[in-house]
Amino acid sequence: MASRKYFGTDGIRGAYGSPTMCPDFARAVGAALARFMKAGGLPAPHRVLVGRDTRGNGPALVAALAEGLASGGCICIDAGVAPTPAIALAIPAAGATMGVAVTASHNPASDNGIKLFSAAALKLPDEVELSIEAHIDAVLAAPAQYPEPVMTPFDAATLYRRKMSAILPKGALKGWKIATDTANGAATFTTPAVLAAYGAELVTVGDRPDGENINEGLGSEHPAVLRELVRSSGAMMGIANDGDADRVLLCDEKGDLLDGDEVLALVGLHLLSKGKLANKTLVATVMSNLGLDEAIEAAGGRVERVGVGDRYILEYMLKSGCNFGGEASGHIIFRDISTTGDGLLAALQVLDIMFETGRPLSELRRSLCLWPQVKKNLKLRQKRPFDCLPGWAEELATIEAKLGRGRLLVRYSGTEPKIRLLAEAREEADAQRALAELEALTRRHLEVL
Repeated sequence: MASRKYFGTDGIRGAYGSPTMCPDFARAVGAALARFMKAGGLPAPHRVLVGRDTRGNGPALVAALAEGLASGGCICIDAGVAPTPAIALAIPAAGATMGVAVTASHNPASDNGIKLFSAAALKLPDEVELSIEAHIDAVLAAPAQYPEPVMTPFDAATLYRRKMSAILPKGALKGWKIATDTANGAATFTTPAVLAAYGAELVTVGDRPDGENINEGLGSEHPAVLRELVRSSGAMMGIANDGDADRVLLCDEKGDLLDGDEVLALVGLHLLSKGKLANKTLVATVMSNLGLDEAIEAAGGRVERVGVGDRYILEYMLKSGCNFGGEASGHIIFRDISTTGDGLLAALQVLDIMFETGRPLSELRRSLCLWPQVKKNLKLRQKRPFDCLPGWAEELATIEAKLGRGRLLVRYSGTEPKIRLLAEAREEADAQRALAELEALTRRHLEVL
């Protein structure tokens, strides 16, 4: 597979105002999507649903995308401000040919991004992204005429609130106090409303978006405020979203954070015990802790690992028939309900387990014993293919052999000039030693800045 020019692990992302994240580039993307749909023989008329998070620069990108789409005769459906999973849900409901979420997820307000979805609300495979990149380059080489776009409204947030309000029994959270941190992002207009509809008493933070404060010291990347809010308010659980609400971070009633793998384990084990974990298989990425494998295997199931990115999790699910999985970062997919990572849905499923078992989250999380895992990111002058580094594979295998069932993970960042190193073992000292050896190996073969 050829390397991608614009797309990273999850769409196109960058600093707003840069050559590849500005209105001119967004127009080119819109025009490229129109060309792609026409070249691919997708049924006309082509309708593209576009939603966004709360970034102040989002409306300019949405308008530019609409102009680009109009240049190819496409209609833009304006989904307004909505979480990424709400935008995905709205694509088939609106009869759209494709969908776009204008968001940079957990990045600061100075960034933005473009995530693409198919008519079936699926993230696009690599080969399709490469095809779209070729169309983008063609548009940039010979810019199109951009007429006034045709835009029709669609209330994605309301559709999403209605669906999420039917997940738990009516009144299931009556008498429950829950703390939420919506990161001043798209979840501000969905997560608190849904929890309140179930009868929960809410204490909230991060629910005053102004276009510039998304993810600013709050949300899933900055959990200290949520932890203190849980402890000071006596909440039964804390829920933090990122800017576009496709991931979640939870803390228990003590204000202690749950690792994403702990959430995967407690939900996966519950589904397994109910006979509802398809193929008895939980789908995770290579970043997940080996303790997750141990816990699921001990209960009679197994863990299947894929590359980093929730789209690879979903691709495996669709191919294998599995129905649950996610990333340690908090992207969790319930395929029977949604086609993408969904922070609110994941929180609701955990609340449902708490409601059914009558057990607090601090007890439920004990289903997983995490292996010590240490990581380091190194900035590089150049990301060179590993198979072009003489002796790399052999030296890496030697370090890994010392760990027994432990493991090493080495990968380049999809968005930055960095290499990410991870070592995991039963004993932390072994993991630390392996990481030091891994860093030394990296410095011998690559130019670290």
